[in-house]
Amino acid sequence: MEASTAATPYTPKSTNRNPQTPTQSPITAPSSRLWRPTAQRNLRNQWSKLASLRQEWDSASSNGRANATSLVNAYLSIKYMGSRELGVLSEMPDIVNKASQKLLKQQELHRSKLLSSYKDMVSVVAKMVKTSRSMRCFVKGSSNSPLLQFSGYSECNNDPGDGGGIPVFTFWSISCFEKVAEELVHMLVLELNLKRLLVVDLLSVSGRLPMANSLHWSEELYPGEFGDLSMCNLISEETCKPIYPRLHGQKSDRPAIQHNQQPDHDVLQVYLTTWLVEVNIDTQRVDEIFAEVGEELHCKLS
Repeated sequence: MEASTAATPYTPKSTNRNPQTPTQSPITAPSSRLWRPTAQRNLRNQWSKLASLRQEWDSASSNGRANATSLVNAYLSIKYMGSRELGVLSEMPDIVNKASQKLLKQQELHRSKLLSSYKDMVSVVAKMVKTSRSMRCFVKGSSNSPLLQFSGYSECNNDPGDGGGIPVFTFWSISCFEKVAEELVHMLVLELNLKRLLVVDLLSVSGRLPMANSLHWSEELYPGEFGDLSMCNLISEETCKPIYPRLHGQKSDRPAIQHNQQPDHDVLQVYLTTWLVEVNIDTQRVDEIFAEVGEELHCKLS
């Protein structure tokens, strides 16, 4: 895999867990009164979406691990079928061959389901990225009009969509909400990319040698995948290929990798365990974020 110098995905500028309102820029009182209620509704909507998407991620990740486990079990059964004692079945002609053929069909089914679960996870994270970028509230039309309209995009260069940096509810400005959203999404983006590495290797395992459809890191796993990953800043601008996975605080530069079509039981067990523990997601911190934001929004996020 070529070294990538593309910007790492969603690295928050600050890890301050109690963001303070920045220096406020001038904003007229009428505009402030009109802007704040709409901004409040928008923030509640976006954070409710993030809370729902977090649950969707948990479901998709759980389904993915279940499908990965079934795929591994089918593969191992095929791999060790010929070396096992068959007992009374040893007198039945072609029992090993017929059992192996059926397990191969099961393996293909579980491979398809695993890919579907991965696609669901990509979709969830892409939606989270879009939601985290939708927290600003822009004035639409003339600011002198008594009937102001609001929009999700700016119609003029001097409208940053943050109400001049004023608190939206009690303490936090728009940028404060954006920072904790970036922190949350950053964890999910890193974990998604690690899971992609596991998916590529798990999809490559086969009870047959050679495997005709062996996958490589630089290939799309499904049509349109790179477009989805690009939304998450997981595609290198230089190579137009996926950025290699990394843990928080590490660089993503890695040499080309070779996927193992015949991994042993211990390696596969490590894959499944890594999938389960989600090393890039600090679950306690995720819960803290939703609790802190919910307190500021005056609503419960679950």
